[in-house]
Amino acid sequence: MKYPIGIQQFDKLREEGWVYVDKTSHIHKLVTQGSYYFLSRPRRFGKSLLISTLSAYFEGKRELFQGLAMEQLEQEWRVHPVLRLDLNTEKYDSIDSVDKKLDREFRIWENLYGADPAETTLPMRFEGIIQRAYEKTGERVVILVDEYDKPLLQAISDKSLQDEYRATLKSVYGALKSMDGCIRFALLTGVTKFSKVSVFSDLNNLNDISMDHRYTEICGISEKELHHYFNEDIQKMADKDGVTYEDMSERLRQNYDGYHFAPNTGGMYNPFSILNVLAKQQFGSYWFET
Repeated sequence: MKYPIGIQQFDKLREEGWVYVDKTSHIHKLVTQGSYYFLSRPRRFGKSLLISTLSAYFEGKRELFQGLAMEQLEQEWRVHPVLRLDLNTEKYDSIDSVDKKLDREFRIWENLYGADPAETTLPMRFEGIIQRAYEKTGERVVILVDEYDKPLLQAISDKSLQDEYRATLKSVYGALKSMDGCIRFALLTGVTKFSKVSVFSDLNNLNDISMDHRYTEICGISEKELHHYFNEDIQKMADKDGVTYEDMSERLRQNYDGYHFAPNTGGMYNPFSILNVLAKQQFGSYWFET
């Protein structure tokens, strides 16, 4: 079994035969029952893989979903323009760090969908990109933002810098409301919720599913999934340590289970931790060490 430790791209994971815990039934529910979402989860909990999977789905990459729940659930496979913004890949330590990051991403999208010289600010450019992507393709736009709060967390000890970042992000994210007619779906993920209050204070159409019992298993690995996908390697660990399968399962549960995202729901395993344990056949503080 090939364990996808550190792999966050759905297409790479599927094309190269890494094990994938099928979350596509949850994703189908997400995309068919709403349009605007916010999801908070701890780091290394599968948020980036979720974003990548959504991107592949909306880009119509049906071949990547063979054998998964989505293959049976989805019938249309319409191709949408996808604007994917990863704010995790930058060191935010100067007043123009966020502007430079957004400018670089916007230039890529403008090369695809066109630009308007009259759009002189980042919010205007973002609105223009969304509108032209919709007009050029004839399909509403999908917007996926990974780690929306990374700039704010990087500047958490510098109030003036954080205020500057907050003002920039707030104005840019406002396009999700002003351009509603051109948008099919939007998901923003992050670690914190405290930033959400101020950054999205004008954006009241986001559905916060962070502690929604319907989506507690959309990231991470549930008890049922653990034994469905990894029972052979759990047995190998048990045999190596001279204990029963049940005893090893309890040890794994005591060490790596316990994330609860809604009352009266099952605990979730941190995927980074449990995949490391099973791949290396050794207990360790893998998540904590990151």
